[in-house]
Amino acid sequence: MLNYIWAGLIVSSLVFALVSDVGDITRDTYRNGEPLPVTISFPDGFNVEARRQAAEVRINTQEFQSFYGTTNSPDSVYAATLIGTEEGSQLRFDVDANLPEPLATIRDATNPREGQLQGEVVAGLTPAGGTVMLAFEPVRFVKMNAISAAALNFAETAVEIALSLIGVLALFLGLLKIAEEAGIIYAIVRLVRPLLKPLFPEIPDDHPALGMIALNLAANIFGLGNAATPFGIKAMEELQTLNSTDDTATNSMVMLLAVNTASVQLVPPVLLLALMGLQINQLIFAIIITTFLSLLIAIASAKLLGRLKMFRRTDPGLDDSASDSTVQG
Repeated sequence: MLNYIWAGLIVSSLVFALVSDVGDITRDTYRNGEPLPVTISFPDGFNVEARRQAAEVRINTQEFQSFYGTTNSPDSVYAATLIGTEEGSQLRFDVDANLPEPLATIRDATNPREGQLQGEVVAGLTPAGGTVMLAFEPVRFVKMNAISAAALNFAETAVEIALSLIGVLALFLGLLKIAEEAGIIYAIVRLVRPLLKPLFPEIPDDHPALGMIALNLAANIFGLGNAATPFGIKAMEELQTLNSTDDTATNSMVMLLAVNTASVQLVPPVLLLALMGLQINQLIFAIIITTFLSLLIAIASAKLLGRLKMFRRTDPGLDDSASDSTVQG
């Protein structure tokens, strides 16, 4: 079902992007093929033999707004570099230039890697500067290209995350196997049974799933997200051994997912520590309070929703109870 939802979202976004891009082409939003008049000057003087030289670009606000049909206003002056090429002269705005729309979109669409707005000087260039005509590369199907690029980037990120988790999963699943053979898991089950039994009443006493759940929650509490992943996977596998169906989650599975998602964190996540360093101290109490409240809401929601008639009808545990009653009768 989730695949159909994602497919619907992607298709709808592509349709929306296509309609928007066709509208931009119809309105000629980016004035493709038409040069923009700008005023250029050379603060260090113009050197005929130099291939690159500093320049300052001024864009008249009224001309800019009339040219693009917008109310956005450009800055008073932009730092740029004039580059001489075999085809002519090219003007490159600095990377940190605060460009108004649609110039910012033209920059992102035509030169995303370098992040510079580039334009060809087609007329008016003189050593003294003055007004020149600046032509930019044509821009079409901006939103379609952005969605396609985002999809490819996230697909690449997903593969990188999956590969990075292989080592972590192998390590902790191996440690879990050793702990299970040594009896450590069962010792943990006896220790945490009084705390977890009210949340997972369907799980029998001394079942390994309670130990896996305890390890998963402990890893989340101490900010070890990568360690929590294999524990959570193993806990779900153990819970599936108590499930009579393959396509419906039990109440215990739902509760585990809710508690795992909203787990209390006494220690900030390792990734956040790496990014913020000692400044993370300012967020510790906020993280504890927020995650504690989210945990209470998650537990209450899972319990309340599990009592609703529409969800109880699909509870595999009720099917097992009904079957047991029939057999005993």
